[in-house]
Amino acid sequence: MANSMILGRAASCLALLACLAAAPVCADGMVVVAHADSAIGALSREQVTHIFLGRMKRLPNGEPVTAVEVEPLRARFYPRLIGREVAEVNAYWARLQFSGRTQPPQRLASSSDALAAVLADRNLVAHLEADPGDPRVKVLLRLEP
Repeated sequence: MANSMILGRAASCLALLACLAAAPVCADGMVVVAHADSAIGALSREQVTHIFLGRMKRLPNGEPVTAVEVEPLRARFYPRLIGREVAEVNAYWARLQFSGRTQPPQRLASSSDALAAVLADRNLVAHLEADPGDPRVKVLLRLEP
């Protein structure tokens, strides 16, 4: 009886390890990306903050820029970027929308949707969970965990 319990626990541990090994690794932290052919170059944390908070609609070179968000990643993105929780960011956008000044970034359902949007529009920037390793996009900023 004791041997079967030990074997059962060992099997459970092995199954857990297999699942963890198959999970995507986020050691690189989150990234902000744009189309590889975009005129947008590397951005500072401050510039990315201004873009995602609607304060910057044009880059210093005059090119327009628009942010898109990945809904499931917002709760981790904003604390890393600006040290604020999503509830605070939502309140910020509610005030701006009520005053009619600007609209929040479009929210997409997944990183793959955000990647597709960036590939379709050279003026978009998006945050992703990890560097996609796709030569069609370039990393503008890395946000370490």
